[in-house]
Amino acid sequence: MTKDQKDMSLNEIRFRVAEAGDRPRLIQLINAAFSIETFFEGTRTDEERLAAMMAKGSILMAENAAGQLMASVYIEDRGKRGYLGMLAVDPARQREGLGRLMTQVVEERFRKQGCEAVDIVVLNMRPELPPIYQRFGYAITGTEEFHSSRPLRPGVECHCIAMSKPL
Repeated sequence: MTKDQKDMSLNEIRFRVAEAGDRPRLIQLINAAFSIETFFEGTRTDEERLAAMMAKGSILMAENAAGQLMASVYIEDRGKRGYLGMLAVDPARQREGLGRLMTQVVEERFRKQGCEAVDIVVLNMRPELPPIYQRFGYAITGTEEFHSSRPLRPGVECHCIAMSKPL
């Protein structure tokens, strides 16, 4: 895909908050995007876990003009701070700038809600992620204990790397 084609396709993206009927497509996208996390047993999400997340926060979706789901991200308003998590990009669309675009859209949304910062956590088992988020303007603020909703493979130890970006 040329730069012009990529810019044109990114300009045709529609963003919206997911509804209950979107869960089957979201589950498929999220599990495909996170299939590289082989340090877990099972899939990244399922109907029960996604429904619980959507009850607590929201899932922002990115669809192309044809209605194809290309990316999603979990967002949660925490007062003066926003939380962004589970950023998922269709594996066929990765490395096209969708992750950065989704992050920017979420940051602008939080800014408009009066948030002063955005927080994220990434797993130490994904060492490629902190440098990516640092390029997006996030700084490492510490580590946190990891509480997983699914089991880790035997012998795997995991913790969270907390990151934050002022708005």
